[in-house]
Amino acid sequence: MKVDLKRVNDAVHFEASAPSSTVKVQIDGSPEIGGLGLGVRPMEMVLMALASCSSLDLVNILKKQKQDIRDFSVSVEGERREQIPTIFTKIHMIFTLTGDIHREKAERAAELAVKKYCSVHDMLVAGGVEITYSISI
Repeated sequence: MKVDLKRVNDAVHFEASAPSSTVKVQIDGSPEIGGLGLGVRPMEMVLMALASCSSLDLVNILKKQKQDIRDFSVSVEGERREQIPTIFTKIHMIFTLTGDIHREKAERAAELAVKKYCSVHDMLVAGGVEITYSISI
């Protein structure tokens, strides 16, 4: 696996790419270090990686179980410690599903998706991050 990162301006705006896609991801720093709001911040990307990694498997498991998913979203909030580096200490995800979905199947699918199949989850937990989640149907 490989990604490339290229500086876009004279500040801290970068563009990331990967051979797996033609899409470019815009990354920018906080205003305190010269960011101009031209992309997401790196730690936001960590939350996005956790959300997407878990969601890909969760949706796939529910589809295999013949659950009718009409809408799906996930909201993720992370708490960071004060000392540098300001790493995450706690992260909570809220999966919101709409459709004809059995709660027990959704709960089991979420457990598998988050705790068994999501590599991002395992890396963060190995680093001491407490990760929790809930489901809203």
